[in-house]
Amino acid sequence: KNFQAVVSSIGRDGTIYVIPKSFEIELHKLMTEIQSKFKCLGLMEPYCWKKGEACVVRGSDTMWYRGKVVELGGSTVQVQYIDHGCIEWIPPCHLYPTTLYSDIPPFCIPCQLYKTVPIGNLWQQDAVDCLQELLTNEEVEIHVQELPDNPWGKLSINLYFGGMSLSSFMAYQKYCVTEDCQDILQMELLEGDIPVSPSYVLPPLPIPGDTFAVRVTHLVSPKEVYICLDPSKNLMQQSTTKGDASSDLELESLDEALKRCNRSVETFPLLTHFRTGMPCLVEYQDGVWYRAKLLSIAEFDPVKVLVQFVDYGSFSVVPTSRLRHIPYHLLKYPVQAVRALLAGFKPALYDKNVKRIPYSPEWSLEALWAMMECVEGKQLSASILALSPEVTISLYEDDENLVHMKLIEMGLADLDE
Repeated sequence: KNFQAVVSSIGRDGTIYVIPKSFEIELHKLMTEIQSKFKCLGLMEPYCWKKGEACVVRGSDTMWYRGKVVELGGSTVQVQYIDHGCIEWIPPCHLYPTTLYSDIPPFCIPCQLYKTVPIGNLWQQDAVDCLQELLTNEEVEIHVQELPDNPWGKLSINLYFGGMSLSSFMAYQKYCVTEDCQDILQMELLEGDIPVSPSYVLPPLPIPGDTFAVRVTHLVSPKEVYICLDPSKNLMQQSTTKGDASSDLELESLDEALKRCNRSVETFPLLTHFRTGMPCLVEYQDGVWYRAKLLSIAEFDPVKVLVQFVDYGSFSVVPTSRLRHIPYHLLKYPVQAVRALLAGFKPALYDKNVKRIPYSPEWSLEALWAMMECVEGKQLSASILALSPEVTISLYEDDENLVHMKLIEMGLADLDE
């Protein structure tokens, strides 16, 4: 079985505690109920605690959590937060014994890496530190390999973070050995850090002939653009595929997912190997990290890479310090920018402007600036004429005039019947 989960904590012995995403709503309900039931400061009178006893714990955030006594000390009690996995020494005044909720199983699942043996047969402190830095509070992909012998044992799993096998990463860092040799071989052969070459999902497109709202997010030339379908304006689309019905929600949740990733982006490994088309996170000039893909090595000393931002269509050359592994779950959102060719016009036969677009010399720079003025920041509409060999569209202004008519009037383009 495979499922998405959030890593809630890493034990001192390297146990990985995960909360399945499907449990989050029920856990939130339980936490809300616990807060409403327990409004005291904790048990102030003397009490004889016993190992394994159920309790609630007042955390450093002043929230109450379900707990279990693990060890008894002189003036403190060692408690495990059973829904998160972490273990702490707690003053007794922050605990309260209770048998409430004892019929509800813990929401977090203890896991161990499948057929992975730490160096020395125990996870060393530097390896545990590495696991904590990489995984804590991160969303990961869990592939269950073996069930435990008893219900409270550890689940044997393969874990993928940022699209990469954790076992392979830890073995590559010499923290352990694993039978997952194929992944490590790939890493060492510079075939890439990701066991299965991932790629982005393409968005579903409206049926040819339908008119739909778009924004132009990037211009390559007057004829070649990247468009973003505007879901808020496409509520009346009758003939789009079923997937489009949720595109507004997907766009919103992609934004939220990217914001969350930006808050913890330092925990994602830097890219060390490069493959054409490889998905990644790239830091833009505004300091924000966006989804992108690698296109080619642009410079060698120092190494700089040509990337394309898949949700905008724009390109940039960046140093390797601004490239990081992309979390696996971000690959599931369709790319927002679609490359399209505009129909109905061609470069002017007698365009006297000398300055040309270097990579598309059939067009003058003047034509490019004019087209930018026509589309930049504007709400437009489009209709697909062909899906292959390339997506070809007619692009209209608000008043339903074709955008390229401005270039025709200026003598920068000719009609193409």
